[in-house]
Amino acid sequence: MLRIGHKGADALVPGNTLASFEKAVEIGVDVIEFDALWTEDGHPSIPKNRRSELVVAHDWHAAAEADEKGERLTLEAALDAFARPPLDQVRINLDIKLPGRDYEVFDALRRHRLIERTSISTMELSALKELAELKRQDEIVAGLSLGWTVPKVTRDWLGMPKVIRPALAMGLASVRVRMPGQVRRGLSELEVDSVWAFFGVVTPRLVETVHDAGKKLYVWTVDDPKRVESLAGLGVDGICSNDPRLLNPAG
Repeated sequence: MLRIGHKGADALVPGNTLASFEKAVEIGVDVIEFDALWTEDGHPSIPKNRRSELVVAHDWHAAAEADEKGERLTLEAALDAFARPPLDQVRINLDIKLPGRDYEVFDALRRHRLIERTSISTMELSALKELAELKRQDEIVAGLSLGWTVPKVTRDWLGMPKVIRPALAMGLASVRVRMPGQVRRGLSELEVDSVWAFFGVVTPRLVETVHDAGKKLYVWTVDDPKRVESLAGLGVDGICSNDPRLLNPAG
């Protein structure tokens, strides 16, 4: 089972930073998952010579906070670091948050010679289809792995106020029942190698559905030791955690 550090080791060192990535390597992860995003001044409609660079951030708010602290991490700088020790020891999963500049991600990975060590995941179906088309057109990136992130959400469920969590739990129960069928239909249309599923929708039936399709199932974002143990028992292929120490059998 792959040990995947969410944003590096976000529970220990603020995530989506080089320091957090290095902490995850120190702990001993197999993969570091981090986010790629274009900000408002980098919208695809802006001419290329006037766009800001792609950044490593979960959302525009996080990107703005990093800018205020003078800590903006561009995708170029992050990929450059993954080509050097100690980050050259691990694989990368790049989570594309917004579609529209997908070819630039491919191009950056190619220039940094990271194609073979990288997978790209996203909730955006349009981006997955575009990425698959780019793979067909470019033999150099043909070996790049693609992952479909489910379900598609616009807010952090775990960060929502406690008062609405009962309603959230009811909605999640419905999603959990429907998810295997949705994934089965989606995998028949999408050219992906893996499914990245929120832990709250993972069931034995979902694991079976993904594996029957010949794909890998990775689960996000798990910070409870008992849940880690339970998911491992279901046979998932990897778990993503803010505290990757939980994924280390040596403690």
